[in-house]
Amino acid sequence: MKTKSPSESSVIMREMVMPGDANKHGTIFGGKIMSWIDIAAAMAAERHCNNPVVTAHISDIDFISPINVGHHVTIKASINYVGRSSMIVGVRVDSENPYSGDKRKTTKAYVTFVAIDEFGKSREVAGLEPQTDDEKRRYENAKARAKSKKEFNSSLKR
Repeated sequence: MKTKSPSESSVIMREMVMPGDANKHGTIFGGKIMSWIDIAAAMAAERHCNNPVVTAHISDIDFISPINVGHHVTIKASINYVGRSSMIVGVRVDSENPYSGDKRKTTKAYVTFVAIDEFGKSREVAGLEPQTDDEKRRYENAKARAKSKKEFNSSLKR
């Protein structure tokens, strides 16, 4: 199975915040952002493994600043780390005021997906070969995140 670079499967998705997406404060519902994050991350994961994927875990979702009705939203997703059948996808959400051009980071999250076969069983995925310094940094951070999650889960009393 060939390895891929993060840029081979990265996704950039754009949306516009409509009134039906907003709460009483005129800003987008957090759940709507989470849905867009899950969709963009799933597309990146599917592009990486060329298979269907299922969401296994969402971690470290940070809502940094609100997004107003009418603003344009860019959701960037890329593979940060790959295990045997799982992929950690980093997602960054930015907001843009279409009238002033002001842009800001609004949300970040890490979503883990598992590749599945036609029977719903996990299957092996291609390796990841980070190219740039930024991709290498994200890879090491995600690798540490995966290790920490495994250690935490094994320490829980069940």
